[in-house]
Amino acid sequence: MSMAALPAPHLTARQKAAIIVRQVLAEGGDMDLAQLPPALQAELAQEMALMGLIDRDTRNAVIDEFCDKLEAVGLSFPGSIDGTLDLLDGHLSPDTSDRLRRMAALNGTGDPWDRIAALSTHLLAELARTEAVEIAAVMFSKLPVPRAAEVFALLDPERARQIAYAMSLTGMIEAPALRRIGQALIQAADAVPRSAIEGKAVDKVGAILNFSPSATRDTVLAGLDDDDAGFAGEVRKTIFTFAHIASRIDPRDIARLTREVEGAVMIKALAGAKGANQATADFLLGGLSSRLAESMREEMEALGKVSGKDAEDAMDQVVAAIRRMEAAGELVMIAPDPDEEGATAA
Repeated sequence: MSMAALPAPHLTARQKAAIIVRQVLAEGGDMDLAQLPPALQAELAQEMALMGLIDRDTRNAVIDEFCDKLEAVGLSFPGSIDGTLDLLDGHLSPDTSDRLRRMAALNGTGDPWDRIAALSTHLLAELARTEAVEIAAVMFSKLPVPRAAEVFALLDPERARQIAYAMSLTGMIEAPALRRIGQALIQAADAVPRSAIEGKAVDKVGAILNFSPSATRDTVLAGLDDDDAGFAGEVRKTIFTFAHIASRIDPRDIARLTREVEGAVMIKALAGAKGANQATADFLLGGLSSRLAESMREEMEALGKVSGKDAEDAMDQVVAAIRRMEAAGELVMIAPDPDEEGATAA
């Protein structure tokens, strides 16, 4: 008779689970038991504390029974709305996903604090300003520290001080009360008016102007200066063009950038750089070895005069390469000076 035929009938399901967990841990395996509901975690720990010695045959029978059940499984589902939405991430519209998470959090089948942590920084700051100080303190206590710090920075000093003090009084709140507070915050967040258009106007305008011809960009910015100088200043901070490379890129990243951009494109961009863009050309060449820089200057001279359109197209490709490298984490752009007006290509 095979060992799988030994069902170990004298053991309960909890005891069998304890044996499996103990065996995995004994073999150096990693089990994220924190994902279990708190009640099950406690029951498992209590069961393991009561277990004595288990003979080898019983252990093997439990493991074989467990493996047989695993092999019989065809598919498994997350078992919760949060896990299901994580599984469907990218396949549901943001509105549908958000609505399902909200419904789950409000009817008790989902963790309201997971959804609260996913709210935008500005919406969390609005809740911190409008809700009672004690409620805001609980919210900050439950938020991940990096998110909490971002939200805290958006509050006025007095409100931040009040919330910080109130946080010292939140340690004894029990789980049911935390859930009710979380559900109330979700309802409050849903009541905050939000634009149907995603993203800030400043970021959208800046992104559009980034890929617009320099003449158009300069004309639009000049007009914005007349219409709303404050808005124009914010837009300038979001713009990154070839002219900004010298002030926003670490010289140590120049060699990697030249490898990322096709050689002919880089030569054309450098050869066509004039006016505000000349400083960037000098910066890029100055960050290369003297031999490579001299070779590129010879190629620029051999290329001759570059038309304005060809030069601008090449510069746009260099900027696009920097954006790709930034998105991939291959370089970190230097934050713009708050007082910098932001040069634009002539």
